[in-house]
Amino acid sequence: MSQHFENIPAIKYEGKDSSNPFAFKHYDANKVLMGKTMAEHLRMSACYWHNFCWQGSDVFGANTFDRAWYKPTNEMEAAKMKADAAFEFFTKLGIPYYSFHDVDVSPEGRSVKEYIRNFSEMVDVLEAKQEETGVKLLWGTANTFSNPRYMSGAASNPNPEIFTYAATQVFHAMNATKKLKGENYVLWGGREGHETLLNTDLKRERAQLGRFMQMVVEHKHKHKIGFTGTLLIEPKPAEPTKHQYDYDTATVYGFLKEFGLENEIKVNERDRDIIFFCLCLAFFIKKATSQYRYQEVAQALPFYRRSEDLLK
Repeated sequence: MSQHFENIPAIKYEGKDSSNPFAFKHYDANKVLMGKTMAEHLRMSACYWHNFCWQGSDVFGANTFDRAWYKPTNEMEAAKMKADAAFEFFTKLGIPYYSFHDVDVSPEGRSVKEYIRNFSEMVDVLEAKQEETGVKLLWGTANTFSNPRYMSGAASNPNPEIFTYAATQVFHAMNATKKLKGENYVLWGGREGHETLLNTDLKRERAQLGRFMQMVVEHKHKHKIGFTGTLLIEPKPAEPTKHQYDYDTATVYGFLKEFGLENEIKVNERDRDIIFFCLCLAFFIKKATSQYRYQEVAQALPFYRRSEDLLK
């Protein structure tokens, strides 16, 4: 494995008084709390998407991250270099799990055939790295939102060719997750929503999305691919469309009940989204009520108190 962080040693726990910027101050993987180690409680995972794919740009400027895997002209060479960096990163942090979208780890290519060939080759690379390092796959998923073809949805798209393309990606991403012994497969409808009701047939799009999810379950069970992990939907209220069909957990549960999937698919709630919600709620309660009333509410609802601590 090539070295991308050769000057950085493995990150260890040194306690809160450590002045070492490359040390854990509070996370002690082996410390036992309530009968479990911190590593067992937290099951930390690093995501390919956030750590190795974003190039440091925003709406006001160009890419700012100088990463070796952004430079090669050969896309597969860059993907393998990225995998080297990722697994070095995971092992030096002592992270037991990672997760990915299909096109995080592999070039999408210029056709379905290229996509399948590239992804298959990179899955073999990831399998070898997991064997070498002991790092496990927490979940896999398919990116059916970044390519411009998905601007009007993937599973809910009115174009059958785009629906089929999304189904192809999910088919191969599920198979890859199974091959890599992933513990979960995540379904996030990044473009399954709408900006306006003026050009949206809600009933039709919801029905298409429901049928797509039924096909995912059929692929797991009826086609007997051997995947024993959990299928998860990840709710988000308005990211990136104005209204997402997977708006929140209650909405997702109603959707699953409608299409007979409530016993097949569970919900993947991210801590970041929950904490952000609590922070917003605490902020608006404090603004909208007197200090006395806020303290009364805070005493009744423990997570408000925690959110207030975070706001300080």
